[in-house]
Amino acid sequence: MGILDQLACALGRNDEQPNIALAEQLVAQRDHTAIATLADALQKTSKAVANDAIKVLYEIGYRAPELIAPHADAFLSRLDASANRQVWGALKALETLAPLEPRLLSEHLDSILAAADAGSVIAKDATMGVLAGLARSGHYKEVAPIILDQIETAPVNQLPAYAEIAASVVTGPERARLIAILDRRVTSISQPAKLKRIAKVTRSLSR
Repeated sequence: MGILDQLACALGRNDEQPNIALAEQLVAQRDHTAIATLADALQKTSKAVANDAIKVLYEIGYRAPELIAPHADAFLSRLDASANRQVWGALKALETLAPLEPRLLSEHLDSILAAADAGSVIAKDATMGVLAGLARSGHYKEVAPIILDQIETAPVNQLPAYAEIAASVVTGPERARLIAILDRRVTSISQPAKLKRIAKVTRSLSR
């Protein structure tokens, strides 16, 4: 059975379990040929196949990002795709690659940010992960201001999670700016759980 024949859509399945199982199998086998086939399928197959393929690829990225690193360009090429799942799937894959390919992702940061701005909440979440990965991988000065800008404009539902991500990477004067941003933003938040998470972040930054 070919690799594309093992995708959920080819099996007549509407759940993601076959794709996750396939990712785990390819990681265990270190099957570079099959992974290359999946990367190639992102642009040369039907929407259903491409969507399942990108799911398998970013699941591989969660487990063994080095296996999908040779195909970073394939993910970058999907940032302006018309299919939303391709966009946020590509960003999820790139999130796993930020520690391995920081220079490449830095060179395409404008495209990544544009995809996030035009994309779904999932796309924005993955982009925060990309930014944090770049901050930890030699591009702190470049991305720290962008991370703080994201905190300024993040939807309330995402703000606690984004604040936690930002707090895990910012240093020096950016810590003070992050505290100031959060202090301003909490005045418009009423949900106790969100306020509690943000207060915890503020305390950690003030130590």
